[in-house]
Amino acid sequence: MKKPFILISNDDGYQSRGIRCLVECLRDMADILVCAPDGGRSGYSCAFSAVPPLYIQRRDNIPGAEVWSCSGTPVDCVKIALDQLMDGRWPDLVIGGINHGDNSTVNTHYSGTMGVAMEGCMKYIPSIAFSSCNYNPDADLSHLGHYIRKIVNRVLSDGLPKGVCLNVNFPDVRQFSGLRVCRMGYGSWINEVVKDVHPRGYNYYWMTGHYRDDEAGAVDNDRWALSHGYVCVTPTTMDVTDYRMLNEMKDWEE
Repeated sequence: MKKPFILISNDDGYQSRGIRCLVECLRDMADILVCAPDGGRSGYSCAFSAVPPLYIQRRDNIPGAEVWSCSGTPVDCVKIALDQLMDGRWPDLVIGGINHGDNSTVNTHYSGTMGVAMEGCMKYIPSIAFSSCNYNPDADLSHLGHYIRKIVNRVLSDGLPKGVCLNVNFPDVRQFSGLRVCRMGYGSWINEVVKDVHPRGYNYYWMTGHYRDDEAGAVDNDRWALSHGYVCVTPTTMDVTDYRMLNEMKDWEE
């Protein structure tokens, strides 16, 4: 029997330690194709390149995987891989990550790592995004392997419902408390823009910010789980319809 076929991308670039760690963790259990950006694309979410042409290049930097870099966004990488690099096969799974940085709560909506999983999900392929709360690009993430393999095996075995992908976040600890399946928490980014004056006299701006937990008393969301050392899995849907509000608005119809 053939091994499962996994397509991997990320938003940190094909040279990142996180994507290398992910391949090393899974290469004995699957055939792996990597198509990832040629540099960092954090915060690109589901953006794709509507105007500029794209360029891909074969790489040879990760043993156990066929690796390509792409000049576009994480979503571009998935699209071009599915259209141009499949060689007659179709992925059993699409994975984004391992991201160097937290993609829980509202970060989900900005994340290029989640963009990878969402694009796979929109192509009806079971998809997972893996992220670590350790932002160090040189961090050793090998201790995440047990839970990565456990979650990947479960999804390969059981599949996922149409329109659902998984957002998996790891706390920045060496020993995990366990695994929790949680809802997304509510939070806000505040003080997001720093203004400064360029030596040549004009203003320029840095995008930055501080995260504020807007439901600090909650014990059922991803933020709580991560702060207590749990690996957090959040099922995430493509359908953004609010069905409760949909029903309440029926009297708007003419």
